[in-house]
Parts: sequence; structure tokens; C-alpha cells
Amino acid sequence: MKKYSYIGITAIILIFGIWAVPKIIDRLSHGEVVKNDRLSTKRPISGTTETAEGSKMVTINKIPEFTFVNQEGDTISNDYYRGKVYVVEFFFSTCPSICPIMNANMVKVEEAFKNEEDFGIASFSIDPEHDTPKVLKEYAEKYGVDHPHWNFLTGDKKDILKLSNEGFKLYAAENPEAEGGFEHSGMFALVDKNGNVRSRIDENGNPLIYYDGLDEKNIHMLIEDIKKLL
Repeated sequence: MKKYSYIGITAIILIFGIWAVPKIIDRLSHGEVVKNDRLSTKRPISGTTETAEGSKMVTINKIPEFTFVNQEGDTISNDYYRGKVYVVEFFFSTCPSICPIMNANMVKVEEAFKNEEDFGIASFSIDPEHDTPKVLKEYAEKYGVDHPHWNFLTGDKKDILKLSNEGFKLYAAENPEAEGGFEHSGMFALVDKNGNVRSRIDENGNPLIYYDGLDEKNIHMLIEDIKKLL
């Protein structure tokens, strides 16, 4: 009886192989397995939902409310940016390492949208005790910042670090052993008109999430994605 069972199973496998193998070979020859199957595979990320079909961008998470003071001494909250697409960074003015590169690249982003009213930038200082509105205004002037919606923001250190680490999930911390006394991510976050962190997806269907503020290629990608959201 066992012998007949084995013969039956072997026959089923053989029939399936005759039907399936040509189809698989055909799909591989046209690149469809890589191109279509991978992109359609869901790779869930906590709080992530897909946007309009064809945009190749995803929503990462909703940002929390915030209220700080800018370089002009004006109170700026997330309501200020409602209806605007904006880029977020965390930095400090005396940073001796990555911040000068980050902000030189951020100026390139500003220049790409210098006449766009629905665009903005929010630069949060993680050293607010030193970075007063006066200091931040001098810093902005040093970089030639002239976009009306680029705010350099300062306030309570605990609130800013919480916003960075929990709100945007961009690492920032005080560390006496680090250069300048602080360590932080060199990444930029992109926020849409509804206050959601947004990201493009890569060729394998994975969200990029953040844009490397030190990398020229990432800056070009960021500019392209701002245009999509605008």
C-alpha cells in the first residue's frame, strides 16, 4: 500500500513541476520576480501606512506638538508649519564636526525652494543654554539664511531632547566626552503638510525613513521628495 502512495505523490509532484517550472522561468527571464514581487511585498514598520498609489512614499509617524522660540524671539509651534512641507534637523551652533556640513547642505535645500511659500525648515538646537535667539540669529546670518520659513529653534533642553528622541526618533544626547559636549544624528526628517514624517521607499520596497544630511546623493533625493509632497 505504501508503494502505491509513494507513486501517487511522485506523480502529483511531477505534474505540478511540468505546470509551474515554465511559468517561473518565464517570469525570471522578464525580471518580474525581482521587480514586481519584491516591491509588492509588505514590510510593515510601526505606524507606517502607504500613501497614494504610485508616489513611492510612505507615512512613518505623526509628530507630536511642540512650541519653541526662534532666532527672532518669536514663538513657533507645529501649527506654524501646518500646510507646509518642511525639513527637520537637530544640531547645535558650536558643533565642531557634522553640523557645519549638515547646514551647508540644508542651505542647498533652502535655495531649491527659495520662492516656495509652502516650504519651511525647522532647526532645533540641542544646546539651548548656549543657543539663545541672539546666538541663533548670528548663526543663521553666517550661513546666509534668508527663507522666511527657516526657523532656528531653542527652548527647554529636556523638551527638545524628548522631541528629538521620541517625537522624531532621531538620536540626540548630552555627552561630556563627545566633541562639543553633545552627540546627535546627522539625519534630516521630512514632514508633510499634515504633520506626518514621510519617506521614499528604496528599490527593495524598504522605507528610507531619514535623509543623510552629510551625503550629497541623499540631499538630491530629499529635494526630489519635497517636490512630490508640494
